[in-house]
Amino acid sequence: MVLTRSVRRLAAAALIGMAAATAASAQTFQTAAPQAILVDYETGAVLFEKGADDLVPPASMAKIMTAELVFREMAQGKLSPDTEFVVSENAWRRGGAPSGGSTMFAALKSTIKVSDLIQGLIVHSGNDAAIVLAEGIAGNEFTFARRMTERARELRMPRSEFRNASGIADPEQKTSVRELALLAAHVIRTYPDQYRVFGQREFTWNKIRQQNRNPLLTMEIGADGLKTGNVDESGYGLVGSAVIEGQRLIVAVHGLKNARDRGIEARKLLDWGFRSFETRNLFRDGETIGEARTFGGERSTVELVAKGPVRLLVPRGSGERVTARVVYTGPVRAPVAAGTEIGRLTVVRGDVRALDVPLYAREDVAVGPLTRRAWDAALELGGSWVRQGFAKVTERSR
Repeated sequence: MVLTRSVRRLAAAALIGMAAATAASAQTFQTAAPQAILVDYETGAVLFEKGADDLVPPASMAKIMTAELVFREMAQGKLSPDTEFVVSENAWRRGGAPSGGSTMFAALKSTIKVSDLIQGLIVHSGNDAAIVLAEGIAGNEFTFARRMTERARELRMPRSEFRNASGIADPEQKTSVRELALLAAHVIRTYPDQYRVFGQREFTWNKIRQQNRNPLLTMEIGADGLKTGNVDESGYGLVGSAVIEGQRLIVAVHGLKNARDRGIEARKLLDWGFRSFETRNLFRDGETIGEARTFGGERSTVELVAKGPVRLLVPRGSGERVTARVVYTGPVRAPVAAGTEIGRLTVVRGDVRALDVPLYAREDVAVGPLTRRAWDAALELGGSWVRQGFAKVTERSR
């Protein structure tokens, strides 16, 4: 059972104060992209979304997940930049020069270092590079794709499904712009050294020089990655990141009619995001955000905190409705160790799910005496805790 708890009264009042801005109207934005999302990297705040949870083919943007698995293998010491993989006939035919798709022009039966394959994967968007890496790491592309989906679940991407490493069209291969943006943020945060390849403007392999296909890199807007993609049946997409004066925004668009439009729409979103929002502090580092009820513990509740301060980006002068709730599955069974993830703080701004922050137990809660456990069991058996949990739900908003 998922129970919700209102945030603490003072924090709720702060949110209400933010919503009651003096400007007459909220910021608005229009985009031609059927699916789009704009996210502030530091806070995780969603600044704009449209069709963000629609399932769409990732096309070559699937290569971001392929790169994540490669980077992870390197971080775990299972792979080095100098490791060499052989270009199989399968990789050459399906992803190389004979395929007619994006390729790094890897030669059949040649051996290529992982460092070069990474550049071929990201800069050239080489399908051959993707397949060679998948076969080299997992033995075959099918097994590697299964690992991609498993890794997506670990990264809180519950709806993404991968069937190949390259993004070649497959009816069962789906993701959403929300989950692509989440993946991009993870890659930037977790693999900062390897991430630099996403901003590399060009790469020469087999005496063939190719430019990075990401149009944002040439627009002088602070862009430093990530990937483009397109398949005929669903249009053109892009996941991008840009930094201006220390603020990083991540944009993902999908479903545009051509390569020109995807660049224009992505830039419009980034420009609007950088100029239209300001940061507000919701909770200080270490401040208690809410409480979760415990089962069989020495105390009836456990206080919940975030890791670090919680901030929200809001439109300048906005009067949008803002709602904050703590959501958790409970009651939480004792013992509870300090630092255990218990629930999440969700903040909705207008119609946008602006924040989704994990919350953790502030301190240990030991198992209570037998009489306490018996009383809690009786309450749970009678269903009164469930009724009580819903009865106390209050969305403190305006």
